[in-house]
Amino acid sequence: MLLSMVSLAKSKSKTILVKMVSQAGTGYSFNTKRSRLWEKLMLLHYDPVVRTKVLFVEQKKVRSL
Repeated sequence: MLLSMVSLAKSKSKTILVKMVSQAGTGYSFNTKRSRLWEKLMLLHYDPVVRTKVLFVEQKKVRSL
């Protein structure tokens, strides 16, 4: 009985899907995965609207994976 109760408990996933938004003000965004344990993500990525690499900042969590 005890073993069956342990297997029914839900666990949190290790990764989450987050929305990254361009800081160039173009409104361009994309989704990417990151570890649940990391701080908020900031990275350089290509923005096709301005045709150059710009800083993207995590805006919100989309869902758990």
